Amino acid sequence: MTRTATDQEIKSAYRKLAMKYHPDKNPDDPTAEDRFKECSEAYGVLADSQQRSRYDQFGHAGVGGGSGVDFNSAAFTDLSDLFGDMFGFGDIFGGGGRRRTRAQRGADLREDIQLEFEEAVFGTTTNIEVNKHESCETCNGSGIAPGKSASQCRTCSGRGQMRYQQGFFSISRTCTTCGGAGQVISDPCNKCRGEGRVVKQRTLEVKVPAGVEDGMRMRYASQGEPGFFGGPAGDLYVVLHVKEHAFFERDGHNLHCSIPISFPQAALGAEIEIPTLEGTYKLKVPEGTQSGTIFRVKGKGVPVLNQHGKGDIMVEVRVDVPKKLNKRQRELLNELSGLTTVDNKPSKGADFVSKVKEFFG
Repeated sequence: MTRTATDQEIKSAYRKLAMKYHPDKNPDDPTAEDRFKECSEAYGVLADSQQRSRYDQFGHAGVGGGSGVDFNSAAFTDLSDLFGDMFGFGDIFGGGGRRRTRAQRGADLREDIQLEFEEAVFGTTTNIEVNKHESCETCNGSGIAPGKSASQCRTCSGRGQMRYQQGFFSISRTCTTCGGAGQVISDPCNKCRGEGRVVKQRTLEVKVPAGVEDGMRMRYASQGEPGFFGGPAGDLYVVLHVKEHAFFERDGHNLHCSIPISFPQAALGAEIEIPTLEGTYKLKVPEGTQSGTIFRVKGKGVPVLNQHGKGDIMVEVRVDVPKKLNKRQRELLNELSGLTTVDNKPSKGADFVSKVKEFFG
């Protein structure tokens, strides 16, 4: 390591050596603890700009001349980051560092609602009933019976933490008796049974925007379960389930449908009325339209969610062949048959039966 080494280079080198010589990783090496102390002492000097300057000028004598390990805040913070996750404890060496807190985020909630097809397309407003915990009014959320008080935890003497010596380290754990509160409730509230909260039902107005789809989730921040010990509330997720439509099939922003037309309408052309979600629409079918032809009706589909514009309606026309004919219809069709020539020979590589089925729908 040179004198021009950056702070990041120093920190990286220190962490590698600290991991290498950590006593718990070298149980059979009696010199590991001394080397670990030397690494920590050196980093304690180099991480402090003033001490590093004195060391550059006066050497080891300028920083105390071997008075033992002196962990400054920077060295301790890096040790906490390095070994906190390794051992699963919050505090090491009994000082500073990041202490555990009792505050916990509340749980998220989920509610499912059913929407009609049109409600999903055009949007709607509805109310839902949400069951969630709220602060107990009897004990004001303390969990203690009125007129009573909590007593100091005897296990941790009110500190909420238990300190253990493990080799070179002094390690803190959350007290299992009081859960880190430092207090024990001997007389719990009868209404909430000492939990400090009760379940209540609340009505929430849900505004569903136009264009939502089946399975979408709407998030309501901080509308979930309240947090513990001052922690933030969770979120509420409303999951949307959209019923199918009797006529239309949805594909993103577009709608698909199938409309039957007669043979004369297909052959001669016609103007037919088709249904949309906003009323009827007159569609022009040109002369000679084949069964299976798809027409696009622009701007009559589903609104784009949270944007402008709409999708289209894709209309597939199917020539409807009557199953029963009266005498006059049969005479007319026979007359037409004599005037019409159709090549019934299948094209190369095509199945004749499938072609017939395709033509007649």
